[in-house]
Amino acid sequence: MEVYDNIVCVTVDELTCGGEDGAVMGYECYKKLASRSRLRVVRPGKGLGSHALVEWSSLPARYKERYVMRYGDPEQELRLQERRLVLDQAAAEFFAGYRLPDGGELKSGIQREYVVNASVLNRLQERIDAQRRARKMCGNSTPVCWEGILAESERLRSEYGHTLPASVSRLRDRIRLYSREGYACLVSGKLVNGNAVKITEEGARFLIAMKRSRVPVYTNAQIFEKYNEAAPERGWKPLRSAQTVTRFLQRPEVRSRWLAAAAGELEYKKEFIRQNVTVMPTRRDSVWYGDGTKLNLFYKVYTPGGYKAATVQVFEVIDAYSECFLGYHISPVENFPSMYEAYRMAIESTGRLPVELVYDNQGGTKRADAREWLSGIARCARPAAPHNAASKSIESVFGRFQRQVLHRRFNYTGGNVTDRDESSKPNMEFIEANLSRLPTYEELCAQYAEARREWNSMPHFKYGRPRTELYAESVNDEAPVLTDAMRRELFWITSQRECRFTARGLSITIDKHTYTYDVYGGDGMPDMAFRRDNTGRTFWVRYDPHDMSRVRLCTKDRYGYRCVAEASEYRVVHRALQDQDGDERSFIRRMDELNKLERVRSQIEGLELEMEHGVAPEQHGLATPRVLGLTEGEYERLADIVRRERAREQNPEPDGTVPPTVGQHEKELSNLTFDQLRAYDRM
Repeated sequence: MEVYDNIVCVTVDELTCGGEDGAVMGYECYKKLASRSRLRVVRPGKGLGSHALVEWSSLPARYKERYVMRYGDPEQELRLQERRLVLDQAAAEFFAGYRLPDGGELKSGIQREYVVNASVLNRLQERIDAQRRARKMCGNSTPVCWEGILAESERLRSEYGHTLPASVSRLRDRIRLYSREGYACLVSGKLVNGNAVKITEEGARFLIAMKRSRVPVYTNAQIFEKYNEAAPERGWKPLRSAQTVTRFLQRPEVRSRWLAAAAGELEYKKEFIRQNVTVMPTRRDSVWYGDGTKLNLFYKVYTPGGYKAATVQVFEVIDAYSECFLGYHISPVENFPSMYEAYRMAIESTGRLPVELVYDNQGGTKRADAREWLSGIARCARPAAPHNAASKSIESVFGRFQRQVLHRRFNYTGGNVTDRDESSKPNMEFIEANLSRLPTYEELCAQYAEARREWNSMPHFKYGRPRTELYAESVNDEAPVLTDAMRRELFWITSQRECRFTARGLSITIDKHTYTYDVYGGDGMPDMAFRRDNTGRTFWVRYDPHDMSRVRLCTKDRYGYRCVAEASEYRVVHRALQDQDGDERSFIRRMDELNKLERVRSQIEGLELEMEHGVAPEQHGLATPRVLGLTEGEYERLADIVRRERAREQNPEPDGTVPPTVGQHEKELSNLTFDQLRAYDRM
């Protein structure tokens, strides 16, 4: 059924095509009735895509009945279509893109209202045009019947709820205005001429400046009052309410101009600065994240006033691909030792090193030795972008770990203080009522270890498989395998500052504990040659925190560290004889001999230097003091030892300390100068 040239028609296909109930009439019957003018063919079916139309009113009654039974009454359908309002899509597009003078958009509810009004006006205009065409065809000049137009408008109001005028005069004026100006005339003047339009550029700068003010800080209501106070002398129109100020300041182009001053630059960055969208790694060990946070479980500590609830810190290392927890360390505060232990546990438990390591910019990582040590763990070790939690996946993992695992414990401390979810807040009344039932520190450590195992066994939110399984089955050929040689070097860290080697050895303080070391020779005695050359020198100390029995003394240049010697724990002895054992007494006697020998050696070498340059006291009629505490015999014995050592250095001999022949002995004496002989005789 369709309307053709204002005539209700049916198609030949509808009349002749059969179905389960049969056709309205056969095609041959249609041809005969058409040839006999028993029905009127309004349009013949000629041309591509054209089909024949038959006037509905010309059909015989019996065929009308069959058609109505099969398709329904066309005239009634036409009346229903005429009553149905077709929404104007062009109006919908116009109002969706419409901008008010203050730059704002029309609200969705207002847009729908204006689209319905435009569609109703279109229908009313069609009715007016139809009346005029009908009167013109009849040669009648009777005016449009506005009562009928108003009745149609009210019918559409009841069905679609338009907001057009309800009086004839005002409705007539609105239709005429719509025909001249189009969709724009439907926008309410209240929206166009709102208070926001009254704010000039100078007034806008004043409002923004007051919002940015920190000394003093103004509320929106106070800014409204100050604006109206300044308005008369500056020629501004006063504002009617504080809501005008609030709406103005919350506009995006205005909010961006005061937010940094009022709430901080980080809030401005979070809201207005573009954020990158990244794709997470697709294999294990591509990126490891390390970060410290509060261990969100209370434990009990005993005080003179009874039990109290306390918390500690935990440093976690995770794999970004699988979100598997690899290593951790619990400590009172987040510092470099806790970070070191967590990374070491992760490396030793996985047997791999990460390709990239991302660590936090706080805690122990601020130390220079910490940054240096971290740089040796991965091919690329870098700090995370400061003040940008969104860039660290570990922050999201911590949040889900707390909500999914830790929150089930009654001693849960709650989530981050900025979290507004009620489930993230602890029930402190319940905690205080059960202080004595809180776990001890040791029980807390076991409880947290179990929570980590639970998290690692849970399915990954993206891959749907346990995290440990996901990590174990992934392969990353570029991640270095931990070897014994790497283990020996990787886990040694360098002292924060140089340490001085003194007569009492070298001391270094680590975690408020002082360790003292000395350099020993192959015979187990202190290396006097090293002491002779390095006492008073400073060294960088490299050590393994898990084995402090030995350290390396190093120097540093632009190429890195060079190991000078290995030092072991400084050997101490008992002062009381009855506390000493045989080894200690032997060590004390040998050390006493070595110390005396060093004193004699120092004096002989100094005297030789003085005589070489003519500044010895003996060369000027004076005497050099003897080494105190040594008898003449001891001094001569030790001087002979020094002489033999020096002779071996100048002319190394295969065996013994005495020349094998008399000739060699005489040759040795002949090489001595007069001054040397005189000095040795005097000693």
